[in-house]
Amino acid sequence: MRPPAAPVVFVQAGRPAIIAALGFTAGCAVYFALPSEPSALWAVALAVLAITGLLAARSITRGAALSLAALALLALAGGLARAQQRSHALGAGSGVALSFGRPMAVTGWLEAVERNSRGRARLSIRLPREDGAPARRVRVLAAEPDLPPGAAVSILAILERPRRAPVPGSYDFRFNAYFAGIVGSGFAIAPLEAGPELDQDAPARAIARWRWQIAGNLRARLPGRNGAMAAALLTGDRSGLTPDVSDTLRAAGLGHVLAISGMHMALFAGGIFLILRFGLAAITPWARRFDAAGPAAIGALLAGAGYFILSGGAIPTQRAFLMAAAVLTGVLVGRRALSLHTLALAMIFVLALQPEAVRAAGFHMSFAAVAALIACADIWRQKRRPPAPFGFGRGTLSVLGGLSLTSVIAGFATSGFAAFHFHRIAGYGLIGNLLAMPVFTFMVMPAGVAALFLMPFGLDQPALHVMSFGLDIMFAVADRVAAAPGALRPVIAAPGWVLPLYVAAFVTILLGRGLVRMGGVALALIALAGWSLAPAPDLFISEGGVVVAHLPETASAWTVSSRRRNRFAVTVFLERRGVRARPELAQLHCDDLGCSASTGAHERGLRYAVLASPEDWREDCRRNQLVVLTASLPAWLQRECEALVLDEAWLEARGGTLIWMRGGVIERLQSVSVPGGDRPWQTPLTNTRPTNTRSADARPPNQD
Repeated sequence: MRPPAAPVVFVQAGRPAIIAALGFTAGCAVYFALPSEPSALWAVALAVLAITGLLAARSITRGAALSLAALALLALAGGLARAQQRSHALGAGSGVALSFGRPMAVTGWLEAVERNSRGRARLSIRLPREDGAPARRVRVLAAEPDLPPGAAVSILAILERPRRAPVPGSYDFRFNAYFAGIVGSGFAIAPLEAGPELDQDAPARAIARWRWQIAGNLRARLPGRNGAMAAALLTGDRSGLTPDVSDTLRAAGLGHVLAISGMHMALFAGGIFLILRFGLAAITPWARRFDAAGPAAIGALLAGAGYFILSGGAIPTQRAFLMAAAVLTGVLVGRRALSLHTLALAMIFVLALQPEAVRAAGFHMSFAAVAALIACADIWRQKRRPPAPFGFGRGTLSVLGGLSLTSVIAGFATSGFAAFHFHRIAGYGLIGNLLAMPVFTFMVMPAGVAALFLMPFGLDQPALHVMSFGLDIMFAVADRVAAAPGALRPVIAAPGWVLPLYVAAFVTILLGRGLVRMGGVALALIALAGWSLAPAPDLFISEGGVVVAHLPETASAWTVSSRRRNRFAVTVFLERRGVRARPELAQLHCDDLGCSASTGAHERGLRYAVLASPEDWREDCRRNQLVVLTASLPAWLQRECEALVLDEAWLEARGGTLIWMRGGVIERLQSVSVPGGDRPWQTPLTNTRPTNTRSADARPPNQD
């Protein structure tokens, strides 16, 4: 007798692993989205309610829907509890004693060498710590180091605490620094030197040294951008890539090749599996007695683990390795393991290790691409016709068609998430992928894998020549595509509610059936409509008091009250509005106390003042609707002011602020921070230490 069908139209008959993954992800997302720290009792209450629902479902004849709902609720409680536990655990222990704003000696070991947006070397130095304490590190802009990663180092630098987001909704440096263990960043005022020997983190130091040696060998064998690209693909070390190369790849829609993810892991582990399987099958006496698939899967799994360690283990790499491990394990036990069920387990595992990944672009794009590919593969498997006789021509067309279709599906699945996070779209990304990815798949990565295995024997040069030739073709395609007009199109920033709604729509389309799937399409259209029709802010006030205002008479003209201060915050705000041009300097009317300006005609615009002193505050309050003050004004004076006053204390407490207007009247404000925030990442991981090793008047080098 067939069991009664569950009254659920989601999740392929309601697979528990997928329900649990969605609930756990939602729990992590809810925790990080809350404006204040929740009580741990909420997670306990949700768990108790879920367990009660599971027990009640057992006594109901058709309790499948209730069981799935209770499971989702239990997973949500688990995600909420795990995110809270990890957030507080990273802040546990004594804070690192650092001096901010003055020269101090930083000692530790060199963890990595990276590049900032201007191409300057940025050193990641891990600090000494007590046993069991979370890792702490600093990032320092410095000259090219002579010492390799893994070496004990010392450097004289001026540090600052990680800063919060410059614009509401933008990249939150403080949040990401907290979970990365970064306690300070700044610039060096002396060269890097060898430091005192350390007796901790020996395995991590050995891996860092190993990665650096391999990356250095690749850059030496393949000079120029080919060597830097080979190092990035095979070791995850991007220190040799210039900003121009990265920008070109992104404009051509090929920026995803820089992130070691599913494609890299599949080509690496899959290539090893095929080589081992065919090699063992060629040993006829052995192949007649044993199946070559099992040993090949074990060898590929070990090779994939080594590649995972070598590449640095970023979030997309974690997901890719887990999926590859599941597929290879399926080969060992004789089952197909590439499914949404496996992907759900990988999602739970990644978030259990790093709940904060739920906010990362790599997490969204990586899982979205793989989920879409698996779902489409399942549909194709169910509806495909019997295969035709396989020949060379038909096989070649089938492979190229599969690569093209894969690029289309993955690109379509990730385009919305990429636009939300990066505020730009590669207009010809599909063309770039169709032209470059066959070369990357069949020439660049296989040759790179061969080079890695031949490198210890000194026989890697022929493979590197093949890899370099493939990279030449890929870069030629990228250069042509990126140079086309409109290759990189700016996109305005979306309101915060758009991403959750878009994710809900994506999941519904992916897992729903029939009318439910059409409902997901409707949700996606609502999210996109809300994205495009959301009212744009009329003014932005940076934390330093710089005003960026929109002129109502024009469609895209923005003015700025100062071009010297807070340039980074101004640039971030304009990029989020899809503006790449340099803003005009506002028509300011200045005196000794400050300046005033207007955003347009009196009926539609707003008159504001940017003041350095509150001496003539009564007159400024009478003439203006907004007063931005780089000094403090007592609260009782602010209450007597007819204008809205944003003084130094207000901006310091709340950070950058967006202002919306209607009919020439200020309607709404949105700031980066809420005063008195109690989230763990808002608490510094350091203790301020007043001592310094050199004179406090030491001057930093020219930062231009």
